[in-house]
Amino acid sequence: MMELADQLLSRWNYVAVVVLMMIGLYMAISRGNLVKKVMGMSVFQASVILLYVSMGKVAGGTAPILIEGASDIIYSNPLPHVLMLTAIVVGVASTALGLALVVRINEAYGCVEEDEIVALDRAEDQREIQAEDAD
Repeated sequence: MMELADQLLSRWNYVAVVVLMMIGLYMAISRGNLVKKVMGMSVFQASVILLYVSMGKVAGGTAPILIEGASDIIYSNPLPHVLMLTAIVVGVASTALGLALVVRINEAYGCVEEDEIVALDRAEDQREIQAEDAD
């Protein structure tokens, strides 16, 4: 049992990633509020970025700048960090788009609760069907 605790403590960043992923997933799935769903997706995305950045770090590694005559230097891989910079930009843009859509939905329906929006849509569909049957 102590070995498991030692392994978890030595890899605390992966434990943090899993906790953040589960929080984001819970926020996105369990809530009916669209703003909370967008924020849950944002937390989930942040955990994935943290995962990739933590995997790209090499213990004792340095920036990959080649030095002549030095052969015993350990380099960190810069690719995960560069890719995650792009992912951060895409994440901010997708969060902004999601929130803009929520604002537009709020203007159209007067609420941001998923259940209420579905009920309003069904009521409108029923009115349209009844209007067609009356004609």
